[in-house]
Amino acid sequence: MSTPTGSLPPTTYPAYVEATSAPAIINPDDPPWGIAAAAFVWVASILAMFAMQIIAAFAYILYRHNPAILQNIAKSPDPGIVFATIVSVIPAHLVTLAVIWAVVTQFGKRPFWRTLGWSWSPQVGFWTSAGIAVALLIVGGVITKFSGGAETDIDQIIKSSAAARITTALLATVTAPLVEEMTYRGVLYSALQRAIGALWAIIGVSTLFALIHAYQYRNNFGVITAVALLSFALTITRARTGRLLPCFVIHLVFNGLQAADIILEPYLQQLYTSGNHKTALLTLIIGLTG
Repeated sequence: MSTPTGSLPPTTYPAYVEATSAPAIINPDDPPWGIAAAAFVWVASILAMFAMQIIAAFAYILYRHNPAILQNIAKSPDPGIVFATIVSVIPAHLVTLAVIWAVVTQFGKRPFWRTLGWSWSPQVGFWTSAGIAVALLIVGGVITKFSGGAETDIDQIIKSSAAARITTALLATVTAPLVEEMTYRGVLYSALQRAIGALWAIIGVSTLFALIHAYQYRNNFGVITAVALLSFALTITRARTGRLLPCFVIHLVFNGLQAADIILEPYLQQLYTSGNHKTALLTLIIGLTG
C-alpha cells in the first residue's frame, strides 16, 4: 500500500492542533465520579477518624502501662488520652485527603483543584465569603446564647488541658475546613446534585454534615442549630456559585474566629478580672509564645 505524500488541507491541520491541544472543559457540577465513589469517600472519612482515635487511645494506654485508664474514661477521662485522640485527627485527615485525591484525580489522571471547582465565582469572592462567615458566627452566637444548654464534648476537651485546647483550635482552623469542604461540598454534593438535583443534594449534604457533628454537641441544642445553619449556608453557597473555594473560606473564617476565642479566652478572662493587668498581659504573651 502506498503512503500519500500530499499535505493536509489548509483548514484541517489547525483544527486538528486546536482539538488536541485545547484543555478539556471541567465542570465541577458534572464530576467524573458517581454516588458510589462519593459515598465511599464519606464513609472512609468517618472510619479513618474512628480508627485513628482508637489506635491513639490504645497507644497511649500501652505507653502508660495502665489499663485502668479505660475503666475511668467515661467518668473522668485522662487528659493524656484526650490529647492523644485529638492529635489522631491529623493522620485521619491525611488519610481522608489521600482518598479524596484518588477519587477526584483517578490516581493522578485528572487535575485535582480544577475538578473540585477550587476557584472564586463572580458572585462570591474573598471578602463576601468572610462577611458571610462573620454573619453566620453572630447569628449562631445569638442562637446559642438564648437557647441555653449544657457543656458539650468539645467544651470538656478544651478544659482538659492547655495542649488539648490549643491543638483543638489549630485543627479546627488548619485541617477541618479543608477536609470537610472537600468531602461534603466537593465530592459528595457534586455527585448528588447530578443524580437527584440541587435541592435534594443541598438538603442531603447539609443534613449529613449537621448529623455528623450533632453527637459531640448533643447536650446543647443551640450549638447544633448553629452548626446546621452553617451547613446549609455552605451547601447553598456551593450550589449557587458552582465553586468550592468560597465554601472553604467561609468555613475557615468561621472556625478561625472561634479558634482565636478558644486560645485567648483564658488569658483575656484573667486580663479583665485580675487587678494587675500588666501581669495578666505578660501571662498572655508567654502563653502564646511558649
